[in-house]
Order: sequence, then structure tokens, then C-alpha cells
Amino acid sequence: MTTDDTTTAAPAATRTVLRAEGFSCPSCVSKIEKALRSLPGVSDATVHFASSRIEVNHDPSVTGVDELVHAVERAGYTARPSAF
Repeated sequence: MTTDDTTTAAPAATRTVLRAEGFSCPSCVSKIEKALRSLPGVSDATVHFASSRIEVNHDPSVTGVDELVHAVERAGYTARPSAF
């Protein structure tokens, strides 16, 4: 009897924090989250309206920070990487 002990490694996920500008109402939140979640490699995106903070869990080998920023821009808002 032979067994195969091969396992597949999960992709390396990174949490990137962006600071956003230009949204003025809570409906903007879903628009930005939808734009980010549609990108390949993005597993989750959460926009915190009160603090203008966007948290994105993604595989950086598939979608980098520049692509995240551009997705927010395509949704009609400005974002930049944040250290915290």
C-alpha cells in the first residue's frame, strides 16, 4: 500500500493597509470593497469609513499594492499605502 504525502502550500497572504481620500458617504464603502475583491489574488477587502482606512488581504505575487491603489482609483477615489 502506497500513500502520497504531498501537500500543497497555501499562497502567502499579505495584509496591506491603504488610506483613502474622497469618499463622503457609507455607500462608497461597498463600491471600493467590490472593486478590490474583484482583483485576482484578493481574498478580502474591508473599508473603515470613519477612519478612511482600507485593509486588503491579498497574494502579493498575484496582485501588488500598485494594483490595489489603481482599483480604488478606478472606483473613483484616491488611495495610498499606509504604514499603519
